Amino acid sequence: MKRREFIGLLGGATGWPFAVRAQQPQRMRQIGILMPYPPGNTHTRDLLRAFREELRKRGWASGVTAQFDERWTGDDMDLIRSAAGDLVKPNPDAILATGARVIPVLMELTRSIPIVVVGGTDPVARGYAETLAHPGRNITGFATRELSVFGKMLQILKDIAPQVSRVSVMYNPDNPATAPLCSRV
Repeated sequence: MKRREFIGLLGGATGWPFAVRAQQPQRMRQIGILMPYPPGNTHTRDLLRAFREELRKRGWASGVTAQFDERWTGDDMDLIRSAAGDLVKPNPDAILATGARVIPVLMELTRSIPIVVVGGTDPVARGYAETLAHPGRNITGFATRELSVFGKMLQILKDIAPQVSRVSVMYNPDNPATAPLCSRV
């Protein structure tokens, strides 16, 4: 064997570990889901089904490349705390959650696991995010109601119904998601 052939063979052998590593199966992603609704809540189940379907389209198929750990707690705060602790223990890749009562519990339990908030209310005022542009921390997601939008909504109402001179807001004071909104409007 000539020297150049030997060096070429040796050079090719150094690439073997990379080729072998590239052929390894994809790591199973762990996704925790915490929903403060009863297990029979069909609307939320339909939304989660759509969420899983979209992940599947992007290569995160349940049981193949992703493992989902769902917890349904209803409004029971003891059950929420217990379920949140159980979801955080195995250190999943992310936790999907919703609810003004759920997010603070998760924030107490982890500062490293990404928490994706679905449909929150004013995350800056609630302390989930530093700003909307740069949330910081381990919380991300989207808000369905944000205070700066209410002024615009009133302006649109005035534009389409100029005869309206008074607007009332009704809310449930026991629902922590609505009280901050109504106290500022």
